[in-house]
Amino acid sequence: MSKSTVGSAPGETPAASDEQDLGAAGSQLSTAPVDTLASGPALGLIGWVRWFWRQLTSMRVALLLLLLLALGAIPGSLIPQSGTDETKVAEFRQAHGTLAPIYDRLGLFHVYSSVWFSAIYILLFVSLIGCIVPRTWQFVGQLRSRPPGAPKRLTRLPAYTTWRTDAEPEQVREAALTLLRKRRFRAHPAGDAVAAEKGYLREVGNLSFHIALIVMLVAFACGQLYKSEGNKLVVEGDGFSNTLTQYNDFKSGNLFSTDDLNPFSFTLEKFTGTYETSGPNTGTARTFQSAITYSVGAYGKDKKAVVKVNHPLEIDDSKIYLTAHGYAPVITVRDGKGDVVYRDAVPLLPLDSNITSSGVIKVLDGYRDAKGVGEQLGISAFFLPTYTKGSEAASTFPALRNPVLNLTPYHGDLGVNSGIPQSVYQLDKSHMKEFKDSKGAQLRDNLEPGETMTLPNGAGSVTYEGTKEWANFQITQQPASGWALGGAIAAIFGLAGSLFLQRRRVWVRAVKGDDGVTVVEMGGLGRSESAKVPEELGDLAGILYDQTPSTPDPDTPGPPASSASPEPEVVPAEGAEK
Repeated sequence: MSKSTVGSAPGETPAASDEQDLGAAGSQLSTAPVDTLASGPALGLIGWVRWFWRQLTSMRVALLLLLLLALGAIPGSLIPQSGTDETKVAEFRQAHGTLAPIYDRLGLFHVYSSVWFSAIYILLFVSLIGCIVPRTWQFVGQLRSRPPGAPKRLTRLPAYTTWRTDAEPEQVREAALTLLRKRRFRAHPAGDAVAAEKGYLREVGNLSFHIALIVMLVAFACGQLYKSEGNKLVVEGDGFSNTLTQYNDFKSGNLFSTDDLNPFSFTLEKFTGTYETSGPNTGTARTFQSAITYSVGAYGKDKKAVVKVNHPLEIDDSKIYLTAHGYAPVITVRDGKGDVVYRDAVPLLPLDSNITSSGVIKVLDGYRDAKGVGEQLGISAFFLPTYTKGSEAASTFPALRNPVLNLTPYHGDLGVNSGIPQSVYQLDKSHMKEFKDSKGAQLRDNLEPGETMTLPNGAGSVTYEGTKEWANFQITQQPASGWALGGAIAAIFGLAGSLFLQRRRVWVRAVKGDDGVTVVEMGGLGRSESAKVPEELGDLAGILYDQTPSTPDPDTPGPPASSASPEPEVVPAEGAEK
């Protein structure tokens, strides 16, 4: 056997035909388009258009646009957005008189619907489409075609080996063809050689990654255009129907229609919250869950479900999240004649982690004082779930251990008939009068469950009947979220395939030498420089060598017939194309 010294002879310069031959052997190892305008456009308007299109659909521009899209999303996360929270935007404008006008001009209060963000999004979309379509067409053509024939000089390849054997060339080529096909190469005879190729999944992964990005972009766009999101506070025993008028607040995408709301309803049967009772984490929530009964459609059957934090209830493409909870004291108000004019559970808003809460009780109609004069009542409420003497300003534990309700009543005109909207949790006192106690001070009292506050001069009474709990639900509807998830998973697998798989080619040539002995040459070529090609070629050469043993060089004394000849050695060629 002759151990090959792989590469060109010292001082040898490859001819232009050899370089062209090697280029043909390595052609179509990828689906990247050939840059025909590398020297710059010089064809007038058409040349400039082609150059711009080639730049837009290049990988570097796509990565740059993807980076710009990520950078553009940063102000959307840090700056209040008008489509998400108008109140915070108004507060920001009031607090930053200089920055707010600049942000307005740049569209930073509505980043995701701004012109510049939309332009980046559309350009990225066009770039990916322009990259995928020709690459896919070219890849399909490569799958239908055969690997190119062997170069004239296999010594110019990055991995090369050779040996001499007594087997016939046809026998060697047949053995090589069988071996390569067994190793899942696409192989075929090509003249005096066998041409084989492997690693097509690399391009499949590359194309899958790009297609997955398009699916994600389309899914995100549809999700933003057709989405809806609303909040509803529900007291135990009350219900909700998925109609626009039932929401406390609601926002949606530009293409959303109320007809897109999924028909369902639910009732909050019971809210359960448990807390740590000892240790350094005393008062920390352990479980928050809402037991609900829901039905889908006008005639759907009632079903039971439990909604927990981060475990939403899914109905079609709507998700019902549990986002907050608090307490709703049950209040009964009687007028001067003792008639009940108001009885309801009044949700109060938490002020701290121990659910110290505040709110307003508004009696709009039906109330008359002792003289029969019709008025409206407004009662400021301050609630402590766990009252501890000496800590009257705040609750000491979030659970209902010793609930106390502090009430401060007013009478007069609440201003609800003025046509100006007002919060149900705030009291406009501009047209209200205080109730005075027997000492002439403002009437204020702490009530425990079952206790009653008597209003002066026979004006009626207010009774604290007990306490219910409320839960706030966020109902979101974002179509195509499943497509976005599927696109993300496909993108990960596609990227892994394009990074860890390598497309490579192997040629095996077997011809009769001048002395009548068969000369076997093997060469390998990959898309990029990698140790895998020489290793794989060495493995294939070792197997083929065992099937077609070598014969001694005629110029060197050979070993005895019974001796085992060394296997071929694969060495990267000097000056080989990288």
